[in-house]
Amino acid sequence: MVKFDHTVNLPGIFADHGLAILPITRGDYVISHFDAYHKFEPACPSPEQVSLPDYIQSLDANNISSETVALNCAFASGIIADFLEDERLLATVSGRMGTGTFDFEITNLKRNAPCKIQVSNSQIEIDAAYEGIHGLTLFEAKRVLADDFLVRQLYYPYRVWQKCIQKPVRTVYLVYSNGIFHLYEYCFQNPGNYNSLVLVKQGIYSIEDTEITIADIQQVLDTTVVAAEPDISFPQADNFDRVINLCELLAERELTQDDITEQYAFDIRQTNYYADAARYLGLVQKKKNEFDVSYELTETGKLVQSMKFRQRQLTYCRMILSHRVFHDTLHQYFDTGNLPSKGDIIQFMKTAKLYKVESDSTYERRSATVKGWINWIAGLI
Repeated sequence: MVKFDHTVNLPGIFADHGLAILPITRGDYVISHFDAYHKFEPACPSPEQVSLPDYIQSLDANNISSETVALNCAFASGIIADFLEDERLLATVSGRMGTGTFDFEITNLKRNAPCKIQVSNSQIEIDAAYEGIHGLTLFEAKRVLADDFLVRQLYYPYRVWQKCIQKPVRTVYLVYSNGIFHLYEYCFQNPGNYNSLVLVKQGIYSIEDTEITIADIQQVLDTTVVAAEPDISFPQADNFDRVINLCELLAERELTQDDITEQYAFDIRQTNYYADAARYLGLVQKKKNEFDVSYELTETGKLVQSMKFRQRQLTYCRMILSHRVFHDTLHQYFDTGNLPSKGDIIQFMKTAKLYKVESDSTYERRSATVKGWINWIAGLI
């Protein structure tokens, strides 16, 4: 009930009043106007290619179904050793443990001043830790794309292990989605200050072949047949990576609307917008019963999720470009070398016979989705 990994997960009353919550014992929490979250820095532009050892049969790079499997793949493929620049790493501590006692300062945003918090035997969970000759690195891993993260997930384990060993302690946040491993290393410049973290380095890796050329995209554009618009509202979901991430989560099991909102980095409006965007492409279907609404992958969605990275991305491109507004926008982009203006995109939308898009303000809002998805396609090159 108090696990809010991203600001979007905060209850409405917290979000409305700028509040956050931190544990201070195993049963006690403190609520205030804490600066508790950190926004991710922009990601690196292109991934570095790695591979699993030939003799590994128990890990499948195309079927990473949990944070633990993602960490195991990252370790076995050499991603972690390369990122940490240490070839002599061994997996050590992980799981739940107590914090012991420590205190720290955290910024109170309402007062714009630090306040002191004391922690006494609260509970932490470490996803993985790797120790080398010169240090110990603690990992927090996620399979959900988000704009920010809860600093406590790095800070509390850092404070615990900083006083337990004499070696330097490093902290890394790993995000796995759509075949890509994003790693962010942070350090706390002042160990006693929760808000003193700074980005040290970041890296992006893939175990699969990620090379896609402009000729590949052009071939998809030239061979894709434009279909009639479905009777589903035109998407309002600017970030196509989030559409993919939702499909990955649904590949594990059917989820209710509340499941998606509560467990992942969506608010209720985003849940609806991104689920409807996946429905628009034929990847997801909605099920209604007496009590709630749930979502599951269609057979097409399951097939796409089973594909390897390169084929999967090009299939997403084909599904997007089968809709006239996206097809026309990318065609003009390639012809002129410039992304069409908002006015041009809206004109494409108005001639595409979109379902239930009528007012100028709706056209304007939804044009951001066209721009976002076309930029996603171009970003694959």
